[in-house]
Amino acid sequence: MAKRSLWGSKAGFLLAAIGSAVGLGNIWRFGYMAYENGGGAFLVPYAVALVLAGIPLMIVEYVLGHREKASPPLAFARIDRRWETIGWWMPVVAFFGITLFYAAVIGWCMNYFVFSFTQAWGADTGAFFIQEFLQRSEGPFQLGGIRWPILAGTVLTWVISWAICYREINHGIEKASMIFMPLLVVLTLILVGWSLRLEGAWEAIKTHYLSADWVKINPLTLAGSKVWVAAFGQIFFTLSLGFGIMITYASYLPKKTDIVGNALITSVLNCLYSFITGFAVFGTIGFMALSKGVPFDEAITAGAGLAFVVYPEAINQLPSGQTIFGLLFFLMLIMAGLSSAISLVEAFCCSLIDKFSFSRKKTVSVVCLIGCLGSVIFTTRAGAHILDIVDHFVNNYGLVTGGIVECLLVGWVLKASMARKHVDQAGGVKLHKVWEVLIKFITPAILIVVIGFALCSEFSENYEGFSTRALLFVGVGWLLAALVISLLLMRFPWKESKLARDHEPEEDHLLV
Repeated sequence: MAKRSLWGSKAGFLLAAIGSAVGLGNIWRFGYMAYENGGGAFLVPYAVALVLAGIPLMIVEYVLGHREKASPPLAFARIDRRWETIGWWMPVVAFFGITLFYAAVIGWCMNYFVFSFTQAWGADTGAFFIQEFLQRSEGPFQLGGIRWPILAGTVLTWVISWAICYREINHGIEKASMIFMPLLVVLTLILVGWSLRLEGAWEAIKTHYLSADWVKINPLTLAGSKVWVAAFGQIFFTLSLGFGIMITYASYLPKKTDIVGNALITSVLNCLYSFITGFAVFGTIGFMALSKGVPFDEAITAGAGLAFVVYPEAINQLPSGQTIFGLLFFLMLIMAGLSSAISLVEAFCCSLIDKFSFSRKKTVSVVCLIGCLGSVIFTTRAGAHILDIVDHFVNNYGLVTGGIVECLLVGWVLKASMARKHVDQAGGVKLHKVWEVLIKFITPAILIVVIGFALCSEFSENYEGFSTRALLFVGVGWLLAALVISLLLMRFPWKESKLARDHEPEEDHLLV
């Protein structure tokens, strides 16, 4: 059996793991959630969610990958063959459900990076984005042909992902992360510093971002309980949990490593990044609202609208430096997107390599080609509609399901006490017994509540006004397709030598 590649340094592993967790959602989702859910008060349920769900689940994924030295399917199969399907479900639903459209969104960012040179989006940034750039059709079934500029950016994203993942983990993803992440941090700090100097920025930050509306987070009210559920959902999604990525990345760690310390650093720094970017978002939007003479709540929006409509409009209002500000902002989005995209590709490729013993180069090449072809549907004029539905169903049901199963697998099948013993033997920070209680009872219960709230919302009204046919065919259909692929991949037998756990004493060293 070929020896598994290892990370070259602890810094390389942490930068890659943080890079996977830090994505486009950190930039355009967290700030808006805070604004909607009590401002500074939202940090309380957010911190609680980090402690009760985020960090415990991060430790679970690190334990699974590190203990079994395997991708999710092999790790699950070694513990109990009957759980292998879920081991496939995680990277399959993440790759086919997220990576395909994520590449197209990065393609949007690449186009807007070019637009920044001349502010090609014009005065009406909303109309430009919807009507001229996306040329969005009436619905998900009106494909309307391919938008070639978006396709070009999407193909370039896949080429970059292929070039990075083509090499072994310590030469490809690790080296790329050592470039991407410091650059991302520098770009972010420059934009935050620039934003804070804009007129009206501090007032918007103090009034709408940091001021606490404690009534909104009262868990005894229906509205308050929804805020707590939203906080737990955001923590789960922002840390890249349920994707199979952290299991895969941890499988490349040496025998002696600080699992708890690594989980704490990855989780806390990711959330800290979200909090810091909020200053840039609120500062910039505050400036724009003041410049246009409109209320702040009319200026702010969530998701893609923030990046491709509100920010370009804010850039238009700048007295100087529009080009530089635009280039910095969209380059920041590209870096954040690519660091996450390569981790999604790696998780799926590693699973296939573990199962079939394919060569890395051939696997990555074929997977990236298939991924690129699959992304084409998101470059059509209906692409934004399809993206919205797929993203909603994958995030609300696909990934959370994986998280629940992870807790059950580690907590009850592997036994949480055995997992804790492995963490302690690996070295570093010891794992407290409280973690066992969290993983066996509290964390899975919380994730079940998150799914429950999503289902209640689903049945009360159609998501974003889409037709029931579109939601069933595109959203549910996408999840069912991922399940079928997972079941088919499980049907292939493992070599018995692969199901036996590896013990490599020569790895007995700590990464530095």
